[in-house]
Formats: sequence, structure tokens, C-alpha cells
Amino acid sequence: MFRASAWESKTEREMSRTEARELFMQLLFQMEAQNDYGEHHKTKFFDGKIIPKKQTDYIDKMGDLVIAHLTEIDHFIEVCSDKWKIDRLCKVDLAVMRTAIIEILYMEDIPDSVAVNEAVEIAKKYGTENSGRFVNGVLGQVVKIKNAD
Repeated sequence: MFRASAWESKTEREMSRTEARELFMQLLFQMEAQNDYGEHHKTKFFDGKIIPKKQTDYIDKMGDLVIAHLTEIDHFIEVCSDKWKIDRLCKVDLAVMRTAIIEILYMEDIPDSVAVNEAVEIAKKYGTENSGRFVNGVLGQVVKIKNAD
């Protein structure tokens, strides 16, 4: 006999922070692809998804931070990626790194190592075969710069 809980979808049970990061990364990917970071994209993206309040608070905070600091975040990426231009980067890698850099620079309650490790795993899952290494290298440099200040 099967338990009902074995058939619950992820949206029907408590969402983990990792799943919230993945959703936020997907949202950033979509916004970058459309070159539009407007609130209407977030509303449309999350329409019909059941997300616990704790995670929507996290996603809202991340959204506000990326809009407020996008230029600074992208500058870190360019400096720490051996001068790769933002428009030449894989869009998945870009969205993953932006998500992690927000956590590294602006969210003190998330350890840098957690932000980097989660980003590497998400990059491996959604990016190219080299995405994990690339993201790890760039974010490692971001952490070094942050800790040097």
C-alpha cells in the first residue's frame, strides 16, 4: 500500500532553500533572456506555484537585492571571470552566479561556503559540463575579494 505522502509534489510539501534558489535562478534566467527585470515577470513566473511564505520572503528579498545591485554584481562577475563580458557568458551560469553573489555579498545569515556549494550543484544540474568548475572558480574569487576588505 502506498502512502499518500509518497505522491505529494514538491509544491505540496515544505520547499527547501535549495529548491527556492533553483526557482530564483530560473526566474533570473528568464528575466535575462527577456532583458527585463520588472516585477511583472516575477508575478507571471510564480503564478500557480504553491510556495511557502518563508521561501517567498527569501525570493522577494533576493529579487529586491538583484534589482538594487545588478551593476555591482555583474562587475564582480566580470572581474572574477578573467574579464569575460556578461553578454558572452552562458545564461544559466550567469543566473546561478548572480544568485550566489547576492547571498555572499548581501545576506549575512548565509555562509559563503553554503552559497558557493549550492551554486556549484545548481550549475552542474542546469548548465554545461564545465559550469560547475567555472562557477566555483568565479565565486571563489568573489569570496576572496569580499574577505580582503
